[in-house]
Amino acid sequence: MATLDGWEGLEFQARDIRDVEQARDDLAKLCHRVLASNEDGKKLMEWLRTTILEHPVAVPGADPSFAFYREGQCSVIRDLEARIKQAKEIK
Repeated sequence: MATLDGWEGLEFQARDIRDVEQARDDLAKLCHRVLASNEDGKKLMEWLRTTILEHPVAVPGADPSFAFYREGQCSVIRDLEARIKQAKEIK
């Protein structure tokens, strides 16, 4: 196990950052391959956008906690769309 003391710790941390960046890029590419590079994936993303993202987060008279739940759903779709966009920029 590596120690985080002294100069070795700095080098260890630098390797970790590159690993995180590579993992982020790999996930973005995966999202693009699965959800944007074929008709089925595009249809699925369109359905998610239409049925979840384009509906109100909060409606009058509803329990306020429902808005938090709905915003969570929307954030998943926004995250997928952002990763697809990121993958296009990596290529």
